[in-house]
Parts: sequence; structure tokens; C-alpha cells
Amino acid sequence: MNTNFSKLTSTSRRSFLRAGVLCYGFNWISALSADDKASPPLPGSLKNNPKLDAWINIHPDGKVTMLTGKVELGQGILTALTQIVSDELDIELKNIKVISGHTDLTPDEGVTSGSLSIQDSGTALRYACAEVRSMLIDAGSKKLNVGADTLIAEGGIIKMASNKAISVKYTDLLASVNYSVNATAKVQPKNSSSHKLIGFDLARRDIPGKVSGQPMYVQDLRLPKMVHARVIRPPAPRASLISFSKEQIEKLPGVLKVLQDGSFLGVIAKREEQAVAAANALRAIAKWQTPNDLPPFGTALFEHMRNQKTQDDVVSQKGITAELVKSEDKFYRQRYTRPYIAHGSIGPSCALAHWEGSMSDASNHLKVWCHSQGVFPLRNDLAKALRIPKEQITVAHVEGSGCYGHNGADDVALDAALIAKALPGIPVRLQWMREDEFAWEPYGSPMLVEMSAKLDSKGYIAYWQHELWSYTHSTRPYDPDGCNLLGAWYTEKPLKAGPSRNIPQPSGGSDRNSIALYDFPNQKVVNHLIQNMPIRTSALRTLGAFCNVLAIESFMDELASESGQDPVEFRLKHLKDSRAIAVIEEVARMANWRTSKESYTYNQPAGNPGLIEKRGRGMGFAKYKNMAVYCAVIAEVLVNTQTGAIRVEKAYASADAGLIINPNGLKNQIEGGLIQATSWSLLERVDYDTNHIKTQNWSDYPVLRFTDVPLVEVSLINRPEERSLGVGEGAHGPMAAAIANAVHAACGQRLRDTPLKLQV
Repeated sequence: MNTNFSKLTSTSRRSFLRAGVLCYGFNWISALSADDKASPPLPGSLKNNPKLDAWINIHPDGKVTMLTGKVELGQGILTALTQIVSDELDIELKNIKVISGHTDLTPDEGVTSGSLSIQDSGTALRYACAEVRSMLIDAGSKKLNVGADTLIAEGGIIKMASNKAISVKYTDLLASVNYSVNATAKVQPKNSSSHKLIGFDLARRDIPGKVSGQPMYVQDLRLPKMVHARVIRPPAPRASLISFSKEQIEKLPGVLKVLQDGSFLGVIAKREEQAVAAANALRAIAKWQTPNDLPPFGTALFEHMRNQKTQDDVVSQKGITAELVKSEDKFYRQRYTRPYIAHGSIGPSCALAHWEGSMSDASNHLKVWCHSQGVFPLRNDLAKALRIPKEQITVAHVEGSGCYGHNGADDVALDAALIAKALPGIPVRLQWMREDEFAWEPYGSPMLVEMSAKLDSKGYIAYWQHELWSYTHSTRPYDPDGCNLLGAWYTEKPLKAGPSRNIPQPSGGSDRNSIALYDFPNQKVVNHLIQNMPIRTSALRTLGAFCNVLAIESFMDELASESGQDPVEFRLKHLKDSRAIAVIEEVARMANWRTSKESYTYNQPAGNPGLIEKRGRGMGFAKYKNMAVYCAVIAEVLVNTQTGAIRVEKAYASADAGLIINPNGLKNQIEGGLIQATSWSLLERVDYDTNHIKTQNWSDYPVLRFTDVPLVEVSLINRPEERSLGVGEGAHGPMAAAIANAVHAACGQRLRDTPLKLQV
């Protein structure tokens, strides 16, 4: 088809969508125009994408296209969203096809992050489908000349409830239904009693291809006439290129071109192994000037962080008086830390870029296929870096093999685009090497948290202070004051990165979950955001919540111990939220927790203090971001007091995420969080010196092995009357605290720094 989609009006584009002119992400239909926007408030992502046909298109053949700006990252989100569409629109699953994360086709939902896909995209789809279904029923009422209240929708057909033989298909009503209008959200989604798929397990739509070896990932994508590229990174951040020999490399077999743009260096070859060989040769002869300015490593890092220039914000304060702070009552104080952590994506980041037409042609169009979590923000930063209008760029999401936050997916897209400019008209595939991914991705920020508290005579917390130091947890595209793509900082005309920022509460960034859900009469939370960023940091799953919850829940255990109270009972007496109480009580029931010392040192023979291997159990709890899933965890650990080895044998988790869309998918998210948190808690840390990142390969970055994965048991509390809550990041902090508290129960050592290391 030769139609120039970029010149179609929004109405014409929707006509093509309705006609079914769609395929797997490779038809390039322009994005919805600015005049399609409506004023809030509307629920979920409808508030920024109010048009009903931005979400749903019913085609003349009876098929339905679901459009979402959220993307599949292995979390099963596209399966859950199709369950919503199937139930609310009364259409069979087999008739639903999905387009996600495409700047020319889907609604702009920002970034797939923060466990917001069901809350935002799912809510938008529920209301959009409910409203379109209502329109179809009204149209069916006129067509059949019967009252709308006598009709039902079922399997793509409007039928009389009392006589289903009297019916009309959705497709016969399309001419009389205009759903190219703004949503009103006045039609309520179905009651849970009417759900046929929502709330039930459904096989993941992405799993069959993955287990059968079908090409599912961007790393597998191949285009006609495609060539291969590699980028040659400096030996350290902020290093500058001094010299290299272009001619020497271009004589190597298969090499098509060597590209230099300032300190950005790349190579293109006919075959991938030729590109790799050329990149290795180029890396060996290139000379760089390095600044030798990385921060100290190990425990010295945290004192260094404490002394940096910071933006200081009081996140929360209530009831604090000078008299209370100066009183002579005993203060309890502790410090907790987390190092730099990598995303550890299984597949190094990869992108394909294709410049159509001559580089001198103003209508030249760039197409990028990549595994970005935010194709619209990425398109904006690509436009900045390439200095072209964003309308000349299309970004399509193709799933990548590994994610968990802001890894190299956005950076590799610019790398591919910069290098592909050297060969206009030819698709260029660029994959990072493992060394690129480990050394150049944005890490999860290290954190220092200092806690202090006072207990009253009745064993209640009378004063609570939480103070934290951290680098930023978000340097994603699209910052209004900079360009947050790595390659843009190294070109001949470099762009600056955006400044360190904090995501505002209630979501929060470094201060995410720093406000404890417990009820304290006197409380103060202070966030010190470090302005200078010597090693790039950005969003890693949970952002600041992992360390904040670890600190809060470890400190709660310590205060319970100091006051001679059971850790479960101590938490419950400080809670008023009935849903929080319910998940804690449920996990205690699951683990058969008893308010006695025997409950903490499970299966451990009494009266034998000389044991080398000791068992303990501990708990942790949080409501993620104080507005998403409630999750309580009890972990059981085995510690070897001779070798220092810590093994998590089992974990119990109870979760309340409101209305459950897909129980198995929800469980998978909790289970995955428990396992990943175990790896973070016991093993993971990026290694570096003052000159360069030393973590380059898996041998430098240990992660949890399959043989060490704990048994996990998850109980879900379904609340059909409540809205669905985000789940994907809710188990990490509670699990980390549960492990640390279990170690103390086993052997008496309080471990407050991850990765947790036993003193022997």
C-alpha cells in the first residue's frame, strides 16, 4: 500500500484502523493529533487520551483491535488487558488483536512503569469498552425497534434477553455508531458478578511463542537488506576521544563504514560477526582521555553521598515539637544502605533504525524498532538529539529479552539512528555487547537511610524520623531541560542531560514509600536528593521503595525487639488500615506464625546454641507507593554461622490488589518480585573504581541461581468492589526486610546493608 499515512487527517486514520489496515507494528500510521485531546477529569489514561476509538476499533469482519500505550515487558499485561476488553465489550478473545506502544497508532500513555498498566490503561479500556458497548446496544434498540433495557451484548451480537433469536451483529451497526468521540465515563463497567474472564486465570498470549522459540524479541527482528552495527564506548563516563585509525578498520572484511561524531564512535558491517570483530579492533586502537572522577566504592560511598550538595525536602511532617526532639527519652537510631544495582537484562539492548529517503530530503522519515518502555518520550528525545521534528520519527515497541526499568533500550535506539544516518535507505540493526549493557546502562541509585524513633511507656512509637540520601531515580526521556539519551552527550555538538529530579509524591522517586503506612503521632521524613551524578542512575524496579521499605520494616522489627513485642503484633497495633491488617494477618496464618520465640526460629532444635546452621523467620510489609498493592511477606532462612552463607528456603506472601483481573498473572508478579528481591538482598552490587566500571560480565555480577530460588507461596485477597491496583513492584521491599529480619531471628545479627553479609 502506497498511501502516505502521515498526511491523513485523524478521521481518515481512524477509518483505516476500522477497516483493519493493521499488522504487527509495521504499518506507519501517524499519531493522533493534538485536537483529539479533551479536558480531564476522566479515569485512568482516558484523561490524556479521551477518544474512544483511540482505544478500540471494531472492524467490518467482526474483529476488534485493542490499542494501548502500555507494552509487554514479560509481565503478562497484554493478556490481562484483553481480558478486560473481552468482558466489557462482550467479544470473544479470538477476535481481539492487539497493538501496543506505537507512536503512530496507540494512545500516548507515557512510560510502562510504576505498576500502573492495569490502573491506568486497564481502567481506560474498561470505561471505553463499556461506553462503546452501550452505544451498540442503543443502536441495536433502534434497529430491532425494542427497548434498550431488553437487550444484552454477547459474543459480538446484540440480542433480546428474553428471545436471543432476535439479534443483530455489531458489524451491522457500525454505520450508525459514531465512537470517534470523547469518552464521558458515564457508563459504568460491568459488576464483578457479570465477569466471564476478569478474575479468572487465562493463558498468557505471549508464552507459546517464547517457549517454542518463535522470534518474539527485538533481538530476533530481521528486515530485508539489513546490515549490522556496533558502537564503541569510551573506557569511562565523560571520557573524550583523542585518536583512532578509520582507514585501518574500514579495510577489515565486511566493514561498510566507520562513523565518528565527536566522541561517538560506531562501525557498520554486512554481517554481525564482522561488526563485532571490527568493533573489537577499533576499541583496541582508539585512545581516550578519562577524567578519573567516579565516587569512592564500598562503605566510603555513603559518607561521600552524605557530604554532597543536595536538594532537601521535608516529605512528611506531623506533630513534631522542639520539646519532643530535645527530650531525654531514649532515641533508637539505625542506618541502612543499598549500593548501585544493575538491571541485569538477559539480552543486551538492541534496536533497528531505518532512514527512508535522502538525508538532504526534509521529508526523510526515521523508523525505529526497539524495546523502550516509553515510545512517545523516546521519540521526543530522538527528535532533540537528531535535530529533526518529532513528526518525522516513528517508534514501534518490540519486546526485549530483559527489562525491569530504564536499561539501555532508549540509548540503543539513538545509537542505531545515529549510525543508520550513514546509510540512508538501509535498515541498520545495532545490538549492545554484554559489556556495553553492564557498564553503560543507568543503574539503580545507591541509598543511605537513617532512622530514629522513640517508644512510649506502653510500647507504642511516639516519635519517628526517616532521613534519606540518594541520587535521582529517573533520568528517562523526555526531560524538558535536557536530552536523556547517552549518545547525545558524546557527539560533536553534544546535548546536556536533564538535571537530577525527584518524582513528586504520592508516587515519589528516591522517597517512594518513605512515608510509613503506620500510624505515628509524631513523624518527619526528609529527602536529600544529590544534585551531582558521577555514575548515571535511573529507574530500576521499585525505585527508592526497595531501600525505604527495607529500612522501615527492619527498624520496626528492631523496635519490636527492644520493647519485647512480637513483630506481627507490633505492626498490627500501629495500623488503622483494615486492608493492611488483613494481609498481615493472612500471611501470619499461612506461615503458622505464633507470638513466641519458636515462631521465629522454625524447625530449629531447642537448647543447642552451638549449631552451625541456624534457621529463622522474619516478616516485612508495605503498601507499594502507599497507593498500590498491599503486600506482607514472611521469609524463612537458613544461615551458616561458619561460612556466612545465607539461604532463603521459603517465602509466604499475602497480597491485596483490589479487583483481580488475572489471578495467575498477579501471583506471577508477586513470585517474581520475591525472587528478584532475594537476589538483590543477598548478591547484587555494581563494582567500580575511581576510573571505570569494573562490572562488565555475568562473572562480575552474581545473581541468584535456579538452585537457590526459594519456595514461594502466595495468597491473594480479591476485592471485586475495589479498583484494581498495581502489583509488579509490591513484593520487593517487604521481601528484603523479611530476609534481614529472619537472619536476626536465626543468629542474632542485624544486617542493615545490602547485599546482606553475615559476620563470621
